[in-house]
Amino acid sequence: MDINKVIGENLKRIRKEKKMSMARLSELSGISKGMLSQIENGETNPTINTIWKICSGLDIPYTALFEEEEAETVTIIKKDQVSLQNLDDNASLYLYYGDTNQRTFELFQMEIKAGQKHKSVGHSLKSEEYIMVLEGNLKMVIDGKEYDLAADDAISFDANQEHTYINTGSDLLKFVLIIYYK
Repeated sequence: MDINKVIGENLKRIRKEKKMSMARLSELSGISKGMLSQIENGETNPTINTIWKICSGLDIPYTALFEEEEAETVTIIKKDQVSLQNLDDNASLYLYYGDTNQRTFELFQMEIKAGQKHKSVGHSLKSEEYIMVLEGNLKMVIDGKEYDLAADDAISFDANQEHTYINTGSDLLKFVLIIYYK
């Protein structure tokens, strides 16, 4: 799967469905027309923050740009088949299921290196985030409050606000993350 091509095709399709010019999307997202053109043509690998800004400008879920057509009613997804977003040098996000017309959630696995963190700017649509820790220790900072979770613990919260994931352990942190769109 060429993820840059998938993102580009979806961006172009959604922008045209919304009858939005490249200039208007640039204004709404804060991303230059040149960068948007490169993304639409599959010529660049956009960062997660760039994708969030574009999705916010289009008022769509984050994973709408990653969608591929699903042909089967039973789907098995192997980790080596999913699209990987390196959020930075310390965190990785694996997209298993994206939001579609039939599905109003996104399912990810996130991994954060020992002692590291990742800050999320929040999500553009009215949404809730659900997290279940698989391995390691996770500290969530949401609205200035801290929440500590260990393996098999779960948390949910309003995902529209800024939040930070912190690996407080000495090993790789792995957790499942679901974003549900209301």
